[in-house]
Amino acid sequence: MTMMRAAVTAAAGGPQHLELRELPVPVPGLGEVVVRTRSAGVNPVDFYAGMEGELPTGGAPPFVLGWDIAGVVCAVGPGVVRWRTSDEVLGMVRFPAAAGTHAEYVAVPSNELVRKPEGMPFELAGALPLAGLTAWQALVVAGEVGPGQRVLVHAAAGGVGHLAVQIAKSRGAHVIGTARRAKHAFLRSIGVDEAVDYTDPEAMAAVGDVDLVLDTMGGEHARADIPRLRPDGRLVTLLPMDPAFPEAEVRAAGSIPYRLLVEPDSSHLEELLKLWRGGQLRIHIDSSYPLEDTARAHTRGLAGHVTGKMVITMPDPTA
Repeated sequence: MTMMRAAVTAAAGGPQHLELRELPVPVPGLGEVVVRTRSAGVNPVDFYAGMEGELPTGGAPPFVLGWDIAGVVCAVGPGVVRWRTSDEVLGMVRFPAAAGTHAEYVAVPSNELVRKPEGMPFELAGALPLAGLTAWQALVVAGEVGPGQRVLVHAAAGGVGHLAVQIAKSRGAHVIGTARRAKHAFLRSIGVDEAVDYTDPEAMAAVGDVDLVLDTMGGEHARADIPRLRPDGRLVTLLPMDPAFPEAEVRAAGSIPYRLLVEPDSSHLEELLKLWRGGQLRIHIDSSYPLEDTARAHTRGLAGHVTGKMVITMPDPTA
């Protein structure tokens, strides 16, 4: 049996329970391909699932985390006609069910992948899918963002936030982004029109008259955004299961609440790649780690204040 390396969460409690183990290389099932991983994003759902010891769908350890993937097709299952071995691909796969992309090989539904653009580094390709799809579906699908709208993006320097800023700008919106003052130069570099220090109560109190809020914190943070919204404004939270999200209060104020759970969608991912090709979407890499240092990536994520995306990278076996 051919074996591979994978970063396995052996128990709940955090990065100290991440272990590099050998597992069997998967065999593609009906409608699947196996991808040799070159890059896989690390997202908050990964390190929080590791802390809690539970996948979003309820699975308990041991499990392999990761939903982003960029790599090379190395095996094609029955029924697949769109991909061939050696094709370079990327995608967000199986979410919220287990996908296990923090491994050297991953079996992937073929329709959840798109072709990696020529010239796009694998590191960027693996960083884009989950954060990019979250930002796209929050702003374009739920938020219906358009020209002239005022959009408030919280945690605008983060993985989802920095992509959301650029998506909103590409659609003609005026963007207000929150981050600590030390990150305001970065926010301006990606197109933010107004950078606001969320630790400054006076600055936050001045934010208002917005059409769309991208909420990343929920609870009282989301409640504070209700008076900032224009009539019929939209408040989109990235915490769909948050019991403290003030959905009824948003409606009572004449605005529209959305609880977003990102979905795999190859057509949305293609739209993001169009923006990247056109120079309208910059994917910022905060830090990159080899597979054996996945625990360090989780430690970095849990410490907070990540700018852009973290990725796990794996070498080209043919180099």
